[in-house]
Amino acid sequence: MGALAIRNIHKTYNDTVHILKGIDLEIDAGEFLILVGPSGCGKSTLLSMIAGLDHPSSGSIHIGERDVTHLPSKDRDIAMVFQSYALYPNMTVAQNIAFGLEIRKVPKAERKAAVDRVSAMLQIGHLLDRKPGQLSGGQRQRVAMGRALARDPKLFLFDEPLSNLDAKLRVEMRAEIKLLHQRTKTTTVYVTHDQVEAMTLGDRIAVMKDGLVQQFGTPAQIYNHPANRFVAEFIGSPAMNMVDATREGLSLMAHGIELGLTEAQRSAVQSHRSADLVYGLRPESISFAAQGLPGKLSMIEPTGPETYATVDTAAGPLTARVPGVLQSVVGDAVHLQWSAESAHVFDRAGGQRVA
Repeated sequence: MGALAIRNIHKTYNDTVHILKGIDLEIDAGEFLILVGPSGCGKSTLLSMIAGLDHPSSGSIHIGERDVTHLPSKDRDIAMVFQSYALYPNMTVAQNIAFGLEIRKVPKAERKAAVDRVSAMLQIGHLLDRKPGQLSGGQRQRVAMGRALARDPKLFLFDEPLSNLDAKLRVEMRAEIKLLHQRTKTTTVYVTHDQVEAMTLGDRIAVMKDGLVQQFGTPAQIYNHPANRFVAEFIGSPAMNMVDATREGLSLMAHGIELGLTEAQRSAVQSHRSADLVYGLRPESISFAAQGLPGKLSMIEPTGPETYATVDTAAGPLTARVPGVLQSVVGDAVHLQWSAESAHVFDRAGGQRVA
């Protein structure tokens, strides 16, 4: 059994609202699991159940060898970092960090050693005598993480810890959390709606929607082989281009344009039950060329190191992600090309991956 095992978890409110619909996940000791998905998908509800703040209608949760499904939070050997920091305003930083240990009657010398250890690790030693009201958002988040670290728990739980921070600080704190995990190797579950956080932090990612796990895998698996259209569009920025297409004979066509397929893709498309499909292309898979699919440049979004360019084509609008600064201007006639190996094909009605 892994460090965390979630087995067939269901959660229903008032016998009518089905929030979680059979969640099965398992991770090994030291892994960093991301629960990602849009608002209302059930990720925070699942985290609350792992924490013992809520209980499933059915199913079980194991931490290590113990079934903790009905255990209170205090008996689960977990530590949680909240979006709101949840610091005690009348306590100093040192007192906030040590509070959980004090409640557990850890001797004073051990508490001080733990405070010194985590404050050095998080570089907040100079803040120990301050109160939360005197700290910036990033400093408060470090204190919240310090309080969790002081416990040395079996499991860290993070509930959207960076969502209250500005963009620059969010990037810095993301790096801090990644380094922290590399140093401590503590098994971690992290909830976010931000797919960039998911891709950069997670060893494995569970993409959720409507109370179900749509795909569970490594960042590379989820990005390169999305299980369905939802995962393909949710993970990746800019989002994957999607072109409605129809199987015609041995070809896949969109508005009279033949879309490239490998032999393996062609075989999968031919054997699929429906002729109504969707052809997906990551923006970085598309490049400008002297020949290829003609179109008209309709929008340019420079970001510095790269440029997002939207081109109106007969197959529909396509966004390309190209390195550097684009020399073309809006209104220019251009041509696009890509390799068939980079394409993804999905069923149009159900969204499941075909090839």
